[in-house]
Amino acid sequence: MRIARFSTGEGMSFGVVEENTIAAIAAHPFGELSFTGQRFPLADVRLLAPILPSKVIAIGKNYAEHAREMGGEPPAEPVIFSKPSTAVIGSGEAVAYPEKLSERVDYEGELAVVIGRLCREVPASRARDVILGYTCANDVTARDLQKRDGQWTRAKGFDTFCPLGPWIETELDPSDLAITTRLNGEVKQQARTSELTHGIPELIEYVTQVMTLLPGDVILTGTPAGVGPMEIGDEVGVEIEGIGTLTNRVVARD
Repeated sequence: MRIARFSTGEGMSFGVVEENTIAAIAAHPFGELSFTGQRFPLADVRLLAPILPSKVIAIGKNYAEHAREMGGEPPAEPVIFSKPSTAVIGSGEAVAYPEKLSERVDYEGELAVVIGRLCREVPASRARDVILGYTCANDVTARDLQKRDGQWTRAKGFDTFCPLGPWIETELDPSDLAITTRLNGEVKQQARTSELTHGIPELIEYVTQVMTLLPGDVILTGTPAGVGPMEIGDEVGVEIEGIGTLTNRVVARD
């Protein structure tokens, strides 16, 4: 099932995408769904970021080849950092390039996990019980600021630096999915989620030992090798097998 968040111009709703239409649901997508009876052609609505999380927890260097391209080896334990909720945008929205502060902004295509219930200290064996579904993500990063600061908050935290979408796929086995990032149509990253150093159950166990996760919180599972710079006017597409494609254009920040 594909759960989307959308606007008709008269308000925002969640809905279930069925072929070329979207069936609106009442309230939120957590728990049993209640349909309103309203149905809209997909062409007539605007898809928004599929969720607005209280927090985005991201995992660094979780593909071995990416860790090596960044000058190191895969870490023995997951490396976690956060992105603010204000960085989240949806597919079709623009990534704003902060030219006054950064001279290099990179794409990082990733599989994102959306949490479906309040949870903490979740054993890996029960991780699936707390997952609502999966979506595509782009962990946009000001690479020069990341190197200069020695930590990642500013480089990862700009407004618009966390595109998510186009929807949440709830019926998916995430263990071996193709993930492809294209820059202006050219393939830049290509890998499978089976190559993750630390798998999704392990990540959920690790993160929830540290903090409580709330419904709608998002875990970014890491990016494959092939990260690189984006320029103003570029278009980035992150495609994940079984989900779809997240597409965003880069514009100058006002």
